[in-house]
Amino acid sequence: MNGRITVQQLGKAYRQYPARWSRLAEWMLPFVGPLHRLHWVLQDVGFDIAPGESVGLIGVNGAGKSTLLKLITGTTQPSAGFVQAHGRVAALLELGLGFQPDFTGRQNVLVAGQLLGLGVDEVRALLPGILEFADIGDYIDQPVRVYSSGMQMRLAFAVATCVRPDVLIVDEALAVGDVFFQQKCFARIESFTKAGTTLLFVSHSAGTVLNICDRCIFLRNGRVAFDGAPADALDLYQAELLGRLDQAPDGITVQNGEPAPVPAGMAALAGKTGSITTPLADCVGVRLIDQHGNERNALLADQRATLQIDYLLHQAADDPHVGFKIRNRFGAVLYETNSYCMRQAPGPVPAGSVLTAQFTMPLALFPDEYTITVGLGDGGYGEGSFRQVLNYLHEVTSFAVLQNPDSPVWSGLVNLAPQLRLSKH
Repeated sequence: MNGRITVQQLGKAYRQYPARWSRLAEWMLPFVGPLHRLHWVLQDVGFDIAPGESVGLIGVNGAGKSTLLKLITGTTQPSAGFVQAHGRVAALLELGLGFQPDFTGRQNVLVAGQLLGLGVDEVRALLPGILEFADIGDYIDQPVRVYSSGMQMRLAFAVATCVRPDVLIVDEALAVGDVFFQQKCFARIESFTKAGTTLLFVSHSAGTVLNICDRCIFLRNGRVAFDGAPADALDLYQAELLGRLDQAPDGITVQNGEPAPVPAGMAALAGKTGSITTPLADCVGVRLIDQHGNERNALLADQRATLQIDYLLHQAADDPHVGFKIRNRFGAVLYETNSYCMRQAPGPVPAGSVLTAQFTMPLALFPDEYTITVGLGDGGYGEGSFRQVLNYLHEVTSFAVLQNPDSPVWSGLVNLAPQLRLSKH
């Protein structure tokens, strides 16, 4: 059936040689035996994508995402297993891949269109629409080597999507370019998926995956670590980034669908995929306090509220920092920060102490339900990274924002609280 992607026990290995001349020696002296070892980039990968599904593919660098896409599109061959994409496939794996730098944009369109299986006359008939969508003006008759990466992406996307494909594969290509063109691309992708196109989308943007995908595959170390709801997959992905699992101490446990071990008082707040716990610290309290000092789980919009987070440290910490994030019902992060990013440090905290952080803020959110994720790290550096993650509890609690009858009427996600001045002349 057109649009279906079938992957069964797929594996890809590359030969690695110990020395520069080992490959030649292995070829010329077969009696010495193999001199290489196999490095498996993908192993035992299997899934089935039905026609019309929108599936995200996520994982840290080196997880095997790009290799998997090349196998699906047939640009490289598997070492084991089976993969097949049914129907017309349009793939944006690398910007300008296949473009001849000395050809003009117009000439490259004619060549690229034929590589997609279109006839010359078909490409010429589609050319006006391609040029209108790419919107690169007179550059269409300039050599591609003078194009910026954004211009190459515009032209490549316009050609790849000039005819609705059965399968559309996008690998981070839309990260380049201005926001207006990105919006135009996502509008076209949405129109394709509504018409039945299967989408396989690689992105590091959690918001994008949540908005356009109804399923997500999380790759880790060349294997499928999770295949299911995008929010759950993104939680595991972020847990890997936070915990740095490949170098993590034995005490770190990343929760994969099982409740996180926390003190009895917090047991009802844990249990979410993507949490990280260690024996070094426990979260012993997460409270929302309204502007009158009362603990609430339902607050009025546009009023001040305080989020209080308490951590019990079982081991001394030199530079601990507390943070939080707020997500909407779709899993999109609306806001996150921590004490390090706010340039406030409590200083060293001895073992047995409770570190309390109070974040007071205007609750400028649209009336709806939201969740809170909290975390504790030690040793802040850079743009908000931490040397060690001591505790990270995903969606430990939820709260509701209620309509404030005393506030001006507005809609959207966040109240920007504009100051209005009217004048007549």
